[in-house]
Amino acid sequence: MVSARNRLTLLTFASLVLLLPLCAFAAPNDTVGHMIATPASIEWQSTAAHEAVTLVISGPNGFTMTKEFSGNAIVRLQDLGSLPNGTYTYELRVVPHITGDVKHQLAAAREANDNAAIEKIQAAAGLNNLPYQSGAFTVANGAFISPDLSEAPRLITPSTMSVPSGSAASGSAAPPVKVQDVVTADDIIVQGSACIGLDCVNNESFGFDTIRLKENNTRIKFDDTSTGTGFPNNDWQLTANDSASGGANKFSIDDVTNSKTPFTVTGNSPTNSLFIASTGKVGFGNNSPVLNLHITATDTPAIRQEQTNGGGFTAQTWDIGANEANWFVRDVTGGSRLPLRIRPRAPTSSIDIAASGNVGIGTASPNAHLHSHNATDSNLMLFDSTGSFGTVGVVIESVNDANSVIEPLFYNGSRHVFATGNIGIGVTNPTSPIQHTSGAVLTAGGVWTSASSRALKENITELGVDEAQAAFKQLDPVKYDYKVDPSEKHVGFIAEDVPELVAMKGHKTLSPLDIVAVLTKVVQEQQKTIDDLTTRLKKVEGEMPKSEN
Repeated sequence: MVSARNRLTLLTFASLVLLLPLCAFAAPNDTVGHMIATPASIEWQSTAAHEAVTLVISGPNGFTMTKEFSGNAIVRLQDLGSLPNGTYTYELRVVPHITGDVKHQLAAAREANDNAAIEKIQAAAGLNNLPYQSGAFTVANGAFISPDLSEAPRLITPSTMSVPSGSAASGSAAPPVKVQDVVTADDIIVQGSACIGLDCVNNESFGFDTIRLKENNTRIKFDDTSTGTGFPNNDWQLTANDSASGGANKFSIDDVTNSKTPFTVTGNSPTNSLFIASTGKVGFGNNSPVLNLHITATDTPAIRQEQTNGGGFTAQTWDIGANEANWFVRDVTGGSRLPLRIRPRAPTSSIDIAASGNVGIGTASPNAHLHSHNATDSNLMLFDSTGSFGTVGVVIESVNDANSVIEPLFYNGSRHVFATGNIGIGVTNPTSPIQHTSGAVLTAGGVWTSASSRALKENITELGVDEAQAAFKQLDPVKYDYKVDPSEKHVGFIAEDVPELVAMKGHKTLSPLDIVAVLTKVVQEQQKTIDDLTTRLKKVEGEMPKSEN
């Protein structure tokens, strides 16, 4: 006879088995593509309408792969090289057909930062409920394992049910045990541990286990039978490991009603991959999170922000990471450029944006749209370019009034602006309001003086009288005003109309001194004529008899 205690145990097992109905074992997820594996390749045959599918694979030793397919997604071992043995997870993301009009509407809504409009447009175009598929496959001994084999759930039969030794049922001549459902309309209390599953044995060694599930497919399903209006009735399931060959070793929480798996932990995940402290702070890679979110890694802890093209926008991926060299933002899609970097030990308020929108560099209290402050005598600001035109830049430097040293505040190539207001062009210490390296200056009185030293000139020859007079005759003075200010009236010459002798290169500008030189030569010649005529006149007057009164 079976003892009373063993009968109670059998009743308990049979009752708890009701938690594991056959419908708990879900069929493979083929919402995007049906997976077919051979030793040399895996192919996902499309089961959903799409423009393309994006396949993402990750696996042992940091292996990752992302590839877009216009037809069926396929992966061949010969294309991937030597893959290490192990389980690989995959995702299939749908790239939907999106009309140009929808793309234009989405772009306009993005420009306006109108998230409500974006959601409305995506819903109307069917972009907010795209099919999505994830799963796993296994590589063993250089070959893919076929996922077509599944471990089907076994049924309870007399041959699979463990019967206590020493009972009448354990003998060879004993009648078979008839397995029936056990229904009790009362609470069940087991003052001991319970093993549920077809592989439980008599005298199971429980250790510290209170409840143990033991067979080839272990699931716990929460089947909510609520039917009243307004009562929640979603079904959930705890799933341990895939049931198909080559599947993943994992623990998941499945949303059975909506065929989704919002939470999964794969086998061999590192200790403290996800840790929630009693403070509510979350640790990734640590069990002592100091802040609300604390990420710990031996090399470059980082987060990835990935926008797929399934929502009608261009795919774009950004990384935010940190290591001993810098904190950075990486444009993964744009070639892994680093548009923003902060080096360790950067000073406080290296960049500080005030509530007013003013930006401070080296100051927490910017008094202008851009306020740069430096307590030392080093450069405050440098804009430098080393393009095909050579080094060109802008430097704004500090002023050390205590030592009466006036340093340049502006620099562009060879041009300087000093604290005094003097501008030096190729001159590092200008003493005039504007001073050029050629020697030309604008005086404090506002007079422009051109460089005219003999040391600066070559090929010096005398201006001929004839060419001066010829040029003089071609000069055509006019009256005019400049378009930028018609109220100002001027007299002068038109650069395109002056004779070649005084014309500047390009015929768009004039040098007043060139015209003055021509006028001087002509006037000098005229003066000689006047002097000669005056002498002759005096001689004639001397030879004439004086009139008598």
